[in-house]
Amino acid sequence: MKISASFLTIDNIENVNKLVNCDIDYLHLDIMDGVFVNNKNEVLSVNNKKPLDIHLMVNDVYGYIDKYKSLNPLFITFHYEAVTDVIEVINYIRKFNIKVGLSIKPSTKVEEIIPYLPYLDLVLVMSVEPGQGGQPFIMDTVDKIKKLKELKGNYLIEVDGGINDNTIKLVNDADIVVVGSYITSGDYEERIRNLKEKIYG
Repeated sequence: MKISASFLTIDNIENVNKLVNCDIDYLHLDIMDGVFVNNKNEVLSVNNKKPLDIHLMVNDVYGYIDKYKSLNPLFITFHYEAVTDVIEVINYIRKFNIKVGLSIKPSTKVEEIIPYLPYLDLVLVMSVEPGQGGQPFIMDTVDKIKKLKELKGNYLIEVDGGINDNTIKLVNDADIVVVGSYITSGDYEERIRNLKEKIYG
């Protein structure tokens, strides 16, 4: 299991750079338009010493893909609930040689996205309502991850929201965990070590 660190709750560039230098696998960018979700957050430049994992929580998916493709991310993930033609968006992202992720809100069932799974590199399961850090983990997420694992696709399974040194044990079928406030509310390196101890034993 790999760690994608979110810096949604970090308010200065020095601490973002400190996070980038920690033992994380990806840097997770939460991009919000204030429409698809209540909050707004845009990151126009970032230290991309780590592979970038961009999560678009926006209605204007194409506009934000065009804006963020220049950061050369490894993944761009968009929300199933935000678009009318999922395959069209997948093909658009692929044009830029960027890997494609599809995210689902807690209220969306895995069965709804089964037709798109063969075309995805990553499925992001939201374990909180998107748009705000620090929420508690939603337990139904565990069953969704198990279902995606049983379907045996070639996609990575990522989980985002409410992950800490306790809840990480609930999602051991995931390939990537997005962790934000748990890391950034303490000593970054110590918190990451705690997570890795729970992952690897």
